[in-house]
Amino acid sequence: MGSYDVVVFDNDGVLVDSEPISNRVLAEYLTELGHPTTFEESVRDYMGAAVHRIHDLVHQRSGRRLPDDFDETFHGRVFTAFGSELKAVDGVHEVLSKLDADGVPYCVASSGSHERIRVALRTTGLYERFGEGRIFSAQDVGRGKPAPDLFLFAAEKMGVRPERCAVVEDSPLGVQAALAAGMDVYAYTAMTPLDRLGGAGACFSRMEELSALIA
Repeated sequence: MGSYDVVVFDNDGVLVDSEPISNRVLAEYLTELGHPTTFEESVRDYMGAAVHRIHDLVHQRSGRRLPDDFDETFHGRVFTAFGSELKAVDGVHEVLSKLDADGVPYCVASSGSHERIRVALRTTGLYERFGEGRIFSAQDVGRGKPAPDLFLFAAEKMGVRPERCAVVEDSPLGVQAALAAGMDVYAYTAMTPLDRLGGAGACFSRMEELSALIA
């Protein structure tokens, strides 16, 4: 994998198999609050987004604000579900081991909060692979994906030029953000159909395929 200086991984759905859990929890909670939402709608509208997008879209559509403790309650429910259900994405340990063997640095750049990223990585045994200096959150930049800010921030902190980064993403918002940052994107299609991940340099449906693609 000598063609990139850094590989940037999204977290939810790419490193950890969290999207089915968090979208189920989100759809249930929004429905409970009087904003009927199906699992499929949650995936379509919010997957890959920072939590402020949920507030913005709900307000735009209903004219009503979500409760002040929405973020806290939502994250609490997600973390509880993570504890019993969350697993690393199949094949991701092998991909990271290959990067280590080839001496290619990697990091995480996620729309999730710093707390959420760490809870997910610790629960799945992936935290040790990254460590504090290589975990970046939309909280660090203010504007989440599809804005390029988070990916540009990660490249800066890793000390590389954006065009020398490969991004591994699984959401339309994430792909847009990486392209806007001038980075090559590898789209993982486990949860999102190919036609919604337009612009990605390559697509793959099984994590084991990534090592060969990036090389």
